[in-house]
Amino acid sequence: MTALRDTTASRLTSEFVGTGFLLLSVVGSGIMAQRLSPDDIGLQLLENSIATAAALACLILLFAATSGAHFNPAVTLWARLDGELDNRMTGLYVAVQTTGGILGVIAANVIFELDAVSWSTRDRISAAAFVSEIIATFGLVIVIIGVVRSGKAQFVAFAVAAYIGGAYFFTSSTSFANPAVTIARMFSDTFAGIAPASAPLFIVAQFAGALCAIAVARITHPQR
Repeated sequence: MTALRDTTASRLTSEFVGTGFLLLSVVGSGIMAQRLSPDDIGLQLLENSIATAAALACLILLFAATSGAHFNPAVTLWARLDGELDNRMTGLYVAVQTTGGILGVIAANVIFELDAVSWSTRDRISAAAFVSEIIATFGLVIVIIGVVRSGKAQFVAFAVAAYIGGAYFFTSSTSFANPAVTIARMFSDTFAGIAPASAPLFIVAQFAGALCAIAVARITHPQR
């Protein structure tokens, strides 16, 4: 029982810390980008995407061996459907991912001398954003599945980081592609924020995209 508790603690702590730092990088770099390049939105997005991709690669390399480095309920859904996690562990993963993400955003607000919580007013509701998040999450999940099932799991960190860095620019929603990230980003009224009213649309699209990716991967990259 001690070993089981230790393993569970390691997994959940990894997901909590990893998702927290992911959101710190997303929101913190967004705030810094706004301050460094106040008159150039394109440059802000470039700075934000580079910082996020770099941090994401590091976090996946750090925690892949302890928790799988999901940091994303959509990825955890794949692990559950693949039989890697049971219902209890799936629920715990999602809980710590969401909690860690929120605390990461609060930390970003605090270290940039903003209110710890400032609800975002950035409206992102549109049909284009809905479709964009389906595509963004589909791409992310199928990249992960494809790389892992191709026997190249050691390259997942770089593949995911490269995909997210690119998807910031080729999707109109800037590729949230993560329900926990979406919830957490409601807590900061900054460049990376999303209004609470916009979040449900994004989350539905993200899970839809993940399920489509899982279905397609069963054809393109079936389990051996």
